[in-house]
Amino acid sequence: MGLRQARGEEARPHLRQAPPRGRGEGQVTLSAVLFLVFVIATLGITFWASRQTKTAADYYAGGRSFTGFQNGLAIGGDYMSAASFLGIAGIIALSGYDGFLYSIGFLVAWLVALLLVAELMRNSGKFTMADVLAFRMSPRPVRTAAGVSTIVVSIFYLLAQMVGAGALVGLLLGVTDPAQKNLVIVGVGVLMIIYVVVGGMKGTTWVQIVKAVLLMGGAALVTLLVLGKFGFNLSALLGDAATQSGKGEAFLKPGLKYATEAQGLAGKLDLISLGLALVLGTAGLPHILIRFYTVPTAKDARKSVLWGIGIIGTFYLLTLVLGFGAAAVVGTKAITAGDKAGNTAAPMLAQQIGEDIFGPVGGTILLALIGAVAFATILAVVAGLTLASSSSFAHDLYAHVFKRGNATEREEVVVARVSAFVIGAASIGLGILAQGQNVAFLVALAFAVAASGNLPAILYSLFWKRFNTAGAVSAIYGGLVSALVLVIFSPVVSGSATALFKDADFAWFPLSNPGLISIPVGFFCGWLGTVLSKEYNAEKYAEIEVRSLTGVGAEQAVKH
Repeated sequence: MGLRQARGEEARPHLRQAPPRGRGEGQVTLSAVLFLVFVIATLGITFWASRQTKTAADYYAGGRSFTGFQNGLAIGGDYMSAASFLGIAGIIALSGYDGFLYSIGFLVAWLVALLLVAELMRNSGKFTMADVLAFRMSPRPVRTAAGVSTIVVSIFYLLAQMVGAGALVGLLLGVTDPAQKNLVIVGVGVLMIIYVVVGGMKGTTWVQIVKAVLLMGGAALVTLLVLGKFGFNLSALLGDAATQSGKGEAFLKPGLKYATEAQGLAGKLDLISLGLALVLGTAGLPHILIRFYTVPTAKDARKSVLWGIGIIGTFYLLTLVLGFGAAAVVGTKAITAGDKAGNTAAPMLAQQIGEDIFGPVGGTILLALIGAVAFATILAVVAGLTLASSSSFAHDLYAHVFKRGNATEREEVVVARVSAFVIGAASIGLGILAQGQNVAFLVALAFAVAASGNLPAILYSLFWKRFNTAGAVSAIYGGLVSALVLVIFSPVVSGSATALFKDADFAWFPLSNPGLISIPVGFFCGWLGTVLSKEYNAEKYAEIEVRSLTGVGAEQAVKH
């Protein structure tokens, strides 16, 4: 049965091909005012938190003073990034069923984090991922490898947020000139540096909590308006989305983006690679791992993840409606005209649905509101990422590698703040280069790098008695280097219309996501490095096993 028979032959008045109307001076002003309100409010939170930040534990872990519910909201705020709100809605609007695979992958990944990592990391570590690895191994080489991996993964993730910021503010403020979009990215970078340098973990966490509440509220509002427009009939929504996409029934079936006839085997393998990266990557993301240290007990760590799963799961169900709603109400032609990667689909949907229901003023207000929420999303996530990478540099590399454990807490915090400037500057530069890429796709690359380098070392350290220093260093560097090399020589960087360097072609690796190859390489390198080394410390493994499973000794370790 065709789509039109399934939905009835009558024409639907809300089907249209015209893009939303251009933005007037009043619309731009309202958007700018809402931006400023949020920025001023979050800066106020940040400066308030700075007064509470007196020790390294305050700066790195918020004084371990957050409840499970608060940390669950903050985890949601950290995880529901520009990739979730802008990128996934956009990729669903353009690719239909295949785009929704991102939502499924991001959500399922939390089961891995809950079952294998959250409580064990909280019991075993102190401030960073490297604390767990260094406990039973030679600390300097392990901390060096973990610090490098943390910074690389964080910068990959930061890329997506910067690209989303440029696309979003370009739509909201009517910025079309590339040079002006670059200035927007610079502005976002400067704000995130202020959040991290001034507020530390405490300020960043409260910004993420506020942002999570705003994002859930904004996404729920647009979802209800879209469903109301279609009489709360998902079948009608999906049918109109397929019609407006220009792809017909293929829009609702697998294969539009991955596993097409043109891609052949490479497309199918790319889909498997994407799934592996999304499901395994969360448990290796540095800015997620450090969140487990902000709660006082392991029980609160479990509660954090359970609350996080509930919040995130609800949100990803909303992205289904947002993505297909954007395709149905705005149309894929209008979306790609605004941003070829689809990153502005959700704000364009907000504007169009607001105009259709409440008139031009309603569209203006709803777009400004959703835009401000999305902007809050970007700022909160980049702050968390910058904090994770700068903390790792200061705590792992500076304090324990360069200073051999002789740095004071004050010196660590100063170095963390200085490194935030450097990492922020690097992410700004790379974000400018990566404009034009879909932000959900860029985040999938970060997940692949995290799953390849960090996850093997973490799981082996927690569960393999024989694991040693050589294995940890081999796992991290082997997975990290293989993922980076494959990305560099993939269609992401050259040889395709959406590549970073469109005029060059040195791509020999056919897959866009390296996870299918690099994740097994990371686990293999960890195994090989371990069996080739004679190092083995049964007592240390027994101690970390008891600590990770029961929490005995964890509180004392945290205090020293």
